[in-house]
Amino acid sequence: MKKVLIVMGSDSDLPVMQNACKVLDELGVAYEVRISSAHRAPAKTAALAAGAADAGFGVIIAGAGGAAHLAGVIAAETPLPVIAVPIKSGALVGFDALLAMVQMPAGIPVATVAIDGARNAGILAAQILAVGEPALLDKLVEFKAGLLAGVEAKDAKLQQLGVEAYLAQK
Repeated sequence: MKKVLIVMGSDSDLPVMQNACKVLDELGVAYEVRISSAHRAPAKTAALAAGAADAGFGVIIAGAGGAAHLAGVIAAETPLPVIAVPIKSGALVGFDALLAMVQMPAGIPVATVAIDGARNAGILAAQILAVGEPALLDKLVEFKAGLLAGVEAKDAKLQQLGVEAYLAQK
């Protein structure tokens, strides 16, 4: 099975990006985590992106805050799907990163999740890989069933306790 390459612009992004790692671990998807800046290490970033397919990766997740050019720079250098995670930072608390990631020029698509949405990026990466991997698809079906079970359990508890008691026990 192909792996997921997770790239972040700085180690300060790791607390957010570890959420992609956690869900990939849950789903049994191999990944590698790297730090490489679009601005401070452009040659390294370009080389990571250009060599990702040959290195066995099938999807790249790129997390960055501020100007957030990392995902776009990576997408320009690889034919692989790129998922961007805008990281909350600075005066605009991630809105600048979100806009930088979703406003890509024609021909250089970047799928973008919510600000600090690394968990969803990990799930989306697994879903992309699952297109050609029936065993991973089965794990995702189980994962989604677990989400449903969690909602059903919370609703049953709410119905049993009522609103006030439910909120008091949280």
